[in-house]
Amino acid sequence: MNELVTGDAVVLGLRPAKLPSRVLAVAIDLVVVFAVFLVVSIILGIASASLDEAAVAAIGVASFLLVLVGGPIAVETLSHGRSLGKLACGLRVVRDDGGPIRFRHALVRGAMGIVEILMTLGAVACIASLASARGRRLGDVFAGTLVVRERVATQRSVAVPPPPPWLVGRFSQLDLSAVPDELWLSIRQYLTRMHQLDRGVGSTIAARLADELVTRTGIAPPQGIPAAAFLAAVVHERQARDARRVFSGAGAAGAGASPVAPPVSPMSSVSPVPSASSGLSAPVRGGEAGPVERGEGAAAGGFAPPG
Repeated sequence: MNELVTGDAVVLGLRPAKLPSRVLAVAIDLVVVFAVFLVVSIILGIASASLDEAAVAAIGVASFLLVLVGGPIAVETLSHGRSLGKLACGLRVVRDDGGPIRFRHALVRGAMGIVEILMTLGAVACIASLASARGRRLGDVFAGTLVVRERVATQRSVAVPPPPPWLVGRFSQLDLSAVPDELWLSIRQYLTRMHQLDRGVGSTIAARLADELVTRTGIAPPQGIPAAAFLAAVVHERQARDARRVFSGAGAAGAGASPVAPPVSPMSSVSPVPSASSGLSAPVRGGEAGPVERGEGAAAGGFAPPG
């Protein structure tokens, strides 16, 4: 993908259209325009049958300019760069900075299109598009425009891996109200890509994100828990709270009442810890824990944090 960079150094994720799709879009537009021109010519020919040859020639030239030149210019201006052919192929004409085109851009493209497309049967436009790194013809170069693809296949979202079973519900009393959305997004991106990172780099990123999360929540994770597992457990807790909030809201709407959820209390000095068979060996006091062992439950969860 050729990235477009604006004057403010902002990278735009726009994909320039390839030559085959542009040729198909132009062919559809030409078929429609020539069909309209043929219908208009027949109507004008019948209406001007009683006129002399000079008047008929003048009407023919005017209809040619209005339909074959003015028509595409008006359509691109009113549709902000989407003619019928471009709409069918999922393309759009935009400015170099990614903004919508205006009349002057469509006028320059239409005027150059007479030479590039109509007079040379598209040969000049194809050669210029092949020579350009972004597939631009001469009309795009002079107008400062670019034809881009609007319909781009989206990538399937990757689910966040679940935390080890012995950490599920461990942070149910954690106050997450001060964690910004940007940090949640960074944590989610790390968890979905941590197995693609180098072991050392992944551990460093996990430790940094865990430190930021501890700063926002004010509670340090128990000792011995890997940073990646801590992040996964906290994200799982937030998702569980969101799900409970949605389902409780739906139930309250169906019952005609809106119950108020009780306030979340801060974490107590003694946190509940599973039994010895779950993998934690000592109760937690003041945010500290005894050694953590990863038993069969952790392997069954499918979570293997790097490092």
